[in-house]
Amino acid sequence: MTYQVNSLERNDYVELLELWEASVRASHDFLQESDIMYFKPLILNTYFDAVALRGVKGATGEILGFLGVADQNLEMLFVHPDAMGKGIGRCLLSYAVSELEVKKVDVNEQNPLALAFYQRFGFKVIGRSELDGTGKPYPILHLEL
Repeated sequence: MTYQVNSLERNDYVELLELWEASVRASHDFLQESDIMYFKPLILNTYFDAVALRGVKGATGEILGFLGVADQNLEMLFVHPDAMGKGIGRCLLSYAVSELEVKKVDVNEQNPLALAFYQRFGFKVIGRSELDGTGKPYPILHLEL
């Protein structure tokens, strides 16, 4: 299936946050409930505004997956659990690399599926941080094309 990648706007933020939470709950089983609650307002009120947002919508207009890019860094890429495994992530990443010139991405070390996804695309691990960007004890792998 071929997907169309479109710009997303501020009026999409609530739906994006709901998709983010569903995706994180399906793929980030190492996070505590308190971590998810910590990140939600940051994502809604800060992170979405700091990136160029693009997404893929379904036939009825619902957002199936989205990404956020800043300074050639893929800052976020999330796919709704019901839409995982259907090529949406691959479509979004291809778009990010070709159209937004993404060269780098950080991945939680405890998320081996995400790491494998980026490695299949040609990203290589170039470094590791013991803490995530907010100082939480979730090691981050730094990848580059």
